Amino acid sequence: MTANAVPPRTASERPRLRRSLGLTGLTIFGLTYLGLGAVFTVYGPGVEITDGHLPAAYILATATMLFTAYSYGRMAVKFPVAGSAYTYSQQSFGGNIGFLTGWTLMLDYLFLPMINFLLIGIYLNAQFPAIPQFVFTLAGLLIVLGLNIVGIKIVAKLNFLAVGLGVLITVLFVVFSIRFASSADAQVSLLTPLVPGEGGIGPIFAGAAVLALAFLGFDAVSTLSEEARRPKKDIPRAIMLTTLIGGGTFFVVALAGSLVYPDWRQITNLDAAGLEMMQRVGGSALQALFVVVYIVGTILCGAASQVSVSRILYSMGRDGILPRPFGYLHPRFRTPVFAAIVVSAFSLVALFISLDAAVTIINFGALAAFSMVNLSVIKSYLFDQRRRSPLDLFRYGLLPAVGFALTLWLWTSLTGFTFVVGLCWMLVGAVILAVRTRFFRRKPPMMDFSEREELEVS
Repeated sequence: MTANAVPPRTASERPRLRRSLGLTGLTIFGLTYLGLGAVFTVYGPGVEITDGHLPAAYILATATMLFTAYSYGRMAVKFPVAGSAYTYSQQSFGGNIGFLTGWTLMLDYLFLPMINFLLIGIYLNAQFPAIPQFVFTLAGLLIVLGLNIVGIKIVAKLNFLAVGLGVLITVLFVVFSIRFASSADAQVSLLTPLVPGEGGIGPIFAGAAVLALAFLGFDAVSTLSEEARRPKKDIPRAIMLTTLIGGGTFFVVALAGSLVYPDWRQITNLDAAGLEMMQRVGGSALQALFVVVYIVGTILCGAASQVSVSRILYSMGRDGILPRPFGYLHPRFRTPVFAAIVVSAFSLVALFISLDAAVTIINFGALAAFSMVNLSVIKSYLFDQRRRSPLDLFRYGLLPAVGFALTLWLWTSLTGFTFVVGLCWMLVGAVILAVRTRFFRRKPPMMDFSEREELEVS
């Protein structure tokens, strides 16, 4: 080697994701991803599906998702690296299943940022109709891309703003709703939306099947394992806290909404029920504040969702299952820049697709991931590690089995169009995998655990 030659960097010298998030930051990230203000978006359709029993449906949905959240936490302890359901199913069932799980999950993650950009365009265009909707959509996309390139620490700080504003508008709405109900002539019962009505439990279960898919924030938390300071401790806790706090907030808002409109049929525009309720309890001032908070929260929710999918693409690129540029980290910001740009390019579809079409597609990928993570707990702990004590059978057998059964129930809420799009997406992934493995004659690349020793002692 000559005097001027530069030795190649060792594995320890390569850029790595920066470990900067504690329990609070991880939980705030999950809550931002959930989008606490999303309860106002789905309030109208939700109260219609449940026939006025939206709070009861949120209780059932929260209880349902806690089982799958628990499974995510168990797998995050066992495999504290980026990749989420892709990593868990890959390590439990092999590279082929792992790739197909990650590929299917990407359908969900790729469309989630797009939905946020669509909502930004729709709401701002409604306020400023002279400016085309695509201008606001494109502006939101570029802002989110910039935030994700700069790094997770900036996004994490802004997430505090998003959650803070979400809590503010929620508290204001609840307070104004109580004041409104106390001044109303009619008597309002808080028990009515919590117990089955003439339609029985059917509407409540139907609503829970749809509402449970709003709890995707805990899945997003698991993608940040390599950016958490104490991944084995904080990731599982943040996952459960995200589910509980998010579900509790959704329930409180739904219950407050029943005070504003005891008879949901009085809502004139179900698609804009949130705006209508704000106007009724707080006038134009509260409605205007709601719009501002909603737009800021939507932008940061888009940033959180793009962070998650870019980490999954990074993980798959690092493994070699996707082209190597996906596994590239910016040497200064230590962020997966190429993956983030690809996600932003995909989100340009938001300029041409309707909101309804985008929303119906995301559920397929989410439920596929939920199913595989529940099964991965059973495979990894009961079969691979042979943990068969009564307590282990309960923790790693019964609980994830219940989570898997509940996920199968959620599949029944999907539309035929969702199944067609999802299965076509899976077919494309299977073709890519076949080409990369020379029609399955080669073993797919597996996760590199070069950082695991550090994680064991951190």
